[in-house]
Amino acid sequence: MQPSFVEWLVKMIPNWVNSYSLVDRELTLEVSPENVEKTILFLRDTTGIQAKVLVDIAAVDYPDCKDRFEVVYILLSIQQNCRLRVKTRLNELTPMATLTSLFPAANWFEREVWDMFGIYFANHPDLRRILTDYGFDGHPLRKDFPLSGFIEFRYNDAKKRVVFEPLQLSQELRYYDYTTPWELLKKG
Repeated sequence: MQPSFVEWLVKMIPNWVNSYSLVDRELTLEVSPENVEKTILFLRDTTGIQAKVLVDIAAVDYPDCKDRFEVVYILLSIQQNCRLRVKTRLNELTPMATLTSLFPAANWFEREVWDMFGIYFANHPDLRRILTDYGFDGHPLRKDFPLSGFIEFRYNDAKKRVVFEPLQLSQELRYYDYTTPWELLKKG
């Protein structure tokens, strides 16, 4: 991807792009959540770009930020022989517009992001869990999800079946300071 092409592209959609970067021939556009659908539609249908393949939709959780989640759409332009990323930031309550009408493959990608992070995609035709069980509590890839989970599954010999029980830890969660006793001996 040539820098002149990137400049041309950014000039074509200046109102939608907050910032952009070009690293290793991969262009990343940062847009607000309400402009994601318009930007991706532009990238797909513009003659000089034709990013016709949705490779993936990913998410990242930054729990200390006001806009906690970053959703990343990865597109492939066969005409330009490059990947394009469209990133947006949103909080827990902001829904994303579904892209299933633009890319049928978005159906499964959005369901995965919903299941793992709890990011809601408005107007999705079938937004339900895809990687966890229907009764699963929480979203496992959020940083505030407990490492041990909420429910324990075990085989009960008396009932001759698998039972689900609330998780009971026999000891408190330990916080380690990662110092060794040997470091303390060197100081003394």
